[in-house]
Amino acid sequence: MRMTRLFSQTLRDTPSEAEIPSHQLLMRAGYIRQLAAGIFSYLPLAKRSLTKIENIMRQEINAIGGQEITMPIVHPAEIWQESGRWYKIGNEMGRFKDKNGRDMVLSMTHEEVVADLVRKEIRSYRQLPQLIYHIQTKWRDDPRPRAGLIRVREFTMKDSYSLDADWDGLEKQYRAHYQAYFNIFHRCGLPVRAVKSDVGMMGGQMAHEFMYVTDNGEDTLMICPKCQYAANRQIARFSKPIPLHEEPKPIEKVATPACKTIMELANYLDIPQAKTAKAVFMIATIVHEKIKTEKFIFTLVRGDMEVNETKLANAVNCADLRPATEDEIKAIGAKPGYASPVGLSDVFVVVDDLIPQSTNLVSGANDEGYHFINVNYGRDFQANIICDITTAQKGDPCPECQTPLQSVRGVEVGNIFKLGTHFSEALECRYIDHSGQMKPVVMGSYGIGSGRLLACIAEEHYDQFGLCWPITVAPYAVHLVLLSGKNRAVTNSTVAAADQLYAQLQSAGIETLLDDRDDTPGVKFNDADLIGNPLRITVSERALSSGSVEYKRRDQPGKTLISLEHVLTKITEDIHLMEANIEKTCIDIPYR
Repeated sequence: MRMTRLFSQTLRDTPSEAEIPSHQLLMRAGYIRQLAAGIFSYLPLAKRSLTKIENIMRQEINAIGGQEITMPIVHPAEIWQESGRWYKIGNEMGRFKDKNGRDMVLSMTHEEVVADLVRKEIRSYRQLPQLIYHIQTKWRDDPRPRAGLIRVREFTMKDSYSLDADWDGLEKQYRAHYQAYFNIFHRCGLPVRAVKSDVGMMGGQMAHEFMYVTDNGEDTLMICPKCQYAANRQIARFSKPIPLHEEPKPIEKVATPACKTIMELANYLDIPQAKTAKAVFMIATIVHEKIKTEKFIFTLVRGDMEVNETKLANAVNCADLRPATEDEIKAIGAKPGYASPVGLSDVFVVVDDLIPQSTNLVSGANDEGYHFINVNYGRDFQANIICDITTAQKGDPCPECQTPLQSVRGVEVGNIFKLGTHFSEALECRYIDHSGQMKPVVMGSYGIGSGRLLACIAEEHYDQFGLCWPITVAPYAVHLVLLSGKNRAVTNSTVAAADQLYAQLQSAGIETLLDDRDDTPGVKFNDADLIGNPLRITVSERALSSGSVEYKRRDQPGKTLISLEHVLTKITEDIHLMEANIEKTCIDIPYR
């Protein structure tokens, strides 16, 4: 491609809306342009890189038995109503009516469509296992799109779906994806780690996220440096301290003026925060038989800990959680700032599993300016649910080996889910087994967003001058820079030499971007660094006078002169070397 014909241009200044390095550089280098919040156009350079990323995905998923199909972007609402997600998902879902007044959905994901295909195509155990996938546009109306391609509303995703006769089959396909995903990311030059995660709106029994660790990430990961335990903080466990045993003491009501926070209470009574009980009030949206209702949830954790809303939502099986208002808290008989479940009735109470082990706690008395001391679970109040609902913090003991956990930020670049029979039962996807019995198909779902992956690769591979793409995903392998001289006759010979080298490279199958613009050397070199192709060849009057061209690798500071007769060999050798170095990163990863 000649840059005089390239449909994009570089920008000297960073757009004001660009927040993080990948967003800034992809905009400045002419890869993407924003149409609206969270909606982008991918220009030719980005499209070439995306195609390479998507082809890597195809190769790895095909290698584990995948068959590529294409499924629609627009879905009839009926299949989402059958699965129940029509009623559980909020404003992120793109809903509209067609000209006949039928409710329709813009695809967020395709589990329902796959289930519909399965109930039409799969009849017998002889047709299982199967693995199908596609690479398709999706829409989620995220209320807070940010960070360029990291958090968007319209995006392209590779999503694959495994279909098995039993859970053992799902386990094999799940583990195959686990390794295939590491291969995909490593071939793209992106270091990732797999962490256990919440199943969220997907449902099912297990999920892993593949996280690129970066300070610009939105997710918090809890990681053990010793035993490699790793989980998204949404579901991360930690080894909770076992409280010292005390004999229960009589409950007493004491004055605690102006003590509405745990810190104020602990300071006033001169006790550790661990001896207090913290009340948190939430309103849960419960969906039952397509009907949404709101339920008040009285949550209690120890005062030195925080409620984890994801764990709480999973415990009460709700579609959404929001903080209760002051009026809603008062309506159950509790007093904001001085609340406890002691003395309340007809209230749904969820307590952390550490509360029953902690004796003689201080808790609210549901009376302004007063608390109870020596509150004990079982004697003074009961709970509807007892489970882990606390948030892991940096320094908490690892649940596996007791080593203090570390906290890092990350971006989710892929996820895998054991869906099980959730969707197949809802949409009646059944097959006849060996004994003639009808059984539900066991499903798995596996996704990677190609645009987000492109952004994360850019976030990982850049320097002060611009992007530094890995050879496997660079839009072009070679950036050929033509420097014209002042003497017309000399200029013509330089142009001819550049054109001849360009033709040689093209004939050899080496993707080349030729900068044939009428610009200064400084502009051309700056743009070459900004765009970030792995190799730069400069054809100039000075170098040609010795029968050479200037040669530079983008990831190395030095540049050398190479004779014209050897330049093709050198380029080929370096491309093979860079590709081999990428391949070395594709190793077997232990399943965790």
